[in-house]
Amino acid sequence: MPGLPIQTLLEVTLPVFLVIGFGYLAVRFKTFSDAGVDGLMKFTQSFAIPCLLFRAISTLDLNQTFQWPLLLAFYAGATTGFFVGLLGARLLFGRPWPDAVAIGFCCLFSNTLLLGLPITERAYGPDALAANYAIIALHSPFCYALGITAMEIARHGGAGGFSTGKAVIAAMVKNALVIGIALGFAVNLSGTVLPGVLTDALDLMVRAALPAALFGLGGVLVRYRPEGDILTVLFVCLVSLVLHPVITWTLGQSFGLGQAPFRSAVVTAAMAPGVNAYVFANMYGVGKRVAATSVLLATALSVLTVSVWLNLIG
Repeated sequence: MPGLPIQTLLEVTLPVFLVIGFGYLAVRFKTFSDAGVDGLMKFTQSFAIPCLLFRAISTLDLNQTFQWPLLLAFYAGATTGFFVGLLGARLLFGRPWPDAVAIGFCCLFSNTLLLGLPITERAYGPDALAANYAIIALHSPFCYALGITAMEIARHGGAGGFSTGKAVIAAMVKNALVIGIALGFAVNLSGTVLPGVLTDALDLMVRAALPAALFGLGGVLVRYRPEGDILTVLFVCLVSLVLHPVITWTLGQSFGLGQAPFRSAVVTAAMAPGVNAYVFANMYGVGKRVAATSVLLATALSVLTVSVWLNLIG
C-alpha cells in the first residue's frame, strides 16, 4: 500500500532518530561524557543486544523464518554493494586496495540492529521482526568473513590462506553478538526449556538494549567530523541507501517473498552503514576518515531516505 501519510511516516521514523539526537546533543554539550558513551555502548553491544539476539533466536520457528529467498535477496544486495564500493573506490577514486576494501565494507555493513530493528518494529509491529532476526543472525559472521578475507588478500596478495582463515575465525569467536546468536541456536535446536527466572532476567536486559544503544549511537556520532573525501562519502551513501535496497526489492519481488519478510528485507537493506564500518576501518588503520564521515552523513540522510522506502513499501 504505497502512499503512507507523512504524519504516519514521521511517527514511525522520528522517535528513533530523536533518541539518537538526544544522545548526540547530550555528548555535544557535555552533559554526558565520552567515557559514559563508551560504557553505554559496551553494555549494549557486549551484553544487552547479545541477550536480545539470544532470546529472539532461541524462540524463533527456524523452519518458517530462515527462508532462502529472504536471505538471498538481502545478502545479494549487500554483497553487490560491497564489490561496487570496493571497485568504485579503486577505479573511480584511485584509493589503495586496503582503503578500497574498508570503503566496500561501509557499503556492505547496514545498521541492521540499531536502526533496522526499531524502525521495522515501529512501522509494522513486534510480530514483524522474525525476518529481521533471520537477517541479523547471519549479518556479523557474513560481513566480517567477507571483509576480513578481502582485506587479508589486499594486504598480502592472496598469500597466507591459513592466516586469513585464522583471522576470520578469531574475529567471529570474540564477537559478543555472534556468541549470543550461536547460543540462541543451541537452545532452539536442542529444545532446551530455560527457567522462567532466567528468561525474566534476560527480558529485563532486552528492554534496555535498543533505547540505550540508540542514545549511545548518537553520542558516538559526535566523534565523527564531516571532512574531506566528500565524493567518496556520497558514493558510499548512494550504494548503502539506494543500491542495496533496490537490489533487495527487485529480488524479493522476483522470488515472491511474502509481505512481512519483503518489508523486513527492504527496510533493513535501506539502513545507513553501522558503527562497525568505522570499527573495521579503524582495526586496519585504513579508510578511517571516509568510514567515519559515511556513518555520520548516511545516518543523517536516512531520516529522509527511510521515509521514502517506507512510503514505497506501504
